[in-house]
Amino acid sequence: MGYVTVDAPTGDELSHCVQCGLCLPHCPTFRLTGKESASPRGRLAAMRGVLEGTTVIDELFDEAMSFCLGCRACEAVCPGLVPYGRLIEGARTELVQQRPNMARRARRFGLGRLLPARPLVRLGTVGVAVAQRLRLSRILPGVLRRGLSGVRRLEFGRRSWVGRTADPEGAARGTAMVLAGCIMDEWFGPVHDATVALLQRAGYRVEVPVAQTCCGALAAHDGHADVARRLAAQNVAAFSSADVIVSDAAGCTAHLKEYGHLTPGGAEFSARVRDATEIVASLIAEGALPTLPSSGIRVAVQDPCHLRHAQRILAEPRAILRAAGLEPVEIDPDGLCCGAAGIYTMLRPSASAELGRLKAAQVEAVGVAAVASANPGCEMQLRANLPAETRVAHPVEWYLERLTAVEADRYASQAQ
Repeated sequence: MGYVTVDAPTGDELSHCVQCGLCLPHCPTFRLTGKESASPRGRLAAMRGVLEGTTVIDELFDEAMSFCLGCRACEAVCPGLVPYGRLIEGARTELVQQRPNMARRARRFGLGRLLPARPLVRLGTVGVAVAQRLRLSRILPGVLRRGLSGVRRLEFGRRSWVGRTADPEGAARGTAMVLAGCIMDEWFGPVHDATVALLQRAGYRVEVPVAQTCCGALAAHDGHADVARRLAAQNVAAFSSADVIVSDAAGCTAHLKEYGHLTPGGAEFSARVRDATEIVASLIAEGALPTLPSSGIRVAVQDPCHLRHAQRILAEPRAILRAAGLEPVEIDPDGLCCGAAGIYTMLRPSASAELGRLKAAQVEAVGVAAVASANPGCEMQLRANLPAETRVAHPVEWYLERLTAVEADRYASQAQ
């Protein structure tokens, strides 16, 4: 049958792979299994087979594509510059079209309708907050119990950032619009607080537009390209007047930067997108935000895949921590995926849990009780696998907390 959608892998894209195998040691699923079919090279060969008519989209093809985390570590080391992220999304779009089932239909509805619905996310947040306080995780199935253990303690009645603005401090430099996200606004509000406060302090007028929606990354990664296009079009319109568009969730930022192939105006939109670590590090470098004295506190750095591999942002989180007077501690030179990967924790709980344990072991090996991570899924995976006393926070949170503490000490000294 071959491919049937416009999103399918193309011969030109697949021809970039020369089957050299440099990707193999960097692929988490290959490292877990040692199987060629669980490697980028093996998956690309299967995609080429369907294109050339030597194989079909069957159960084996489905297994190979579905087992991939989409971490894109292979892209960072590929000498042929294979656009693997786009190819795996295209292959999964074909699976959605050619091998539909109830699970895929349910995920399409959840990712396309439920997740972007803020009242429903708020309702779910209240439910999780109640479960946390009643310690209901003890009676939940294993996957849900692990997931709930990684969630921050949620607040009742926390004010959403959606629809709010913050005026600049000092000389104005333009308008920064912030992506609220689907769960970021409800579950990671303090990250938004830090992002807005730092942008505001550096001279930006900050807006969080009401008309925005979910970035669409989870839908795109799961093969629901039409859903991803609809969400992208809504965001392009909602952020049209922004000088800069800021996201403080690395997975969201990576997807926002790839709107060019999804919707008209997407390329211009993407050119204005910056990850929070990216823009805060640049503001520190130019002196718009201060560099603080050393505290002697060591913080392990976990690199989210869609920050390190997809966006190639590596130095910025470390620069933010150093400017905060903290000492970044390296845990993994290869940036192996933590196993979160969006909804992968639910679809492949065993593989996700094993990778989560490996990542936690890397943190524990360096002997620190503080971790910086710039993506919500990664943070939850770390929390679920690390000791309760280990604190995990976004780099901008670590920086703002140190800035607030230093300024409070300075004010107290002057008042004496």
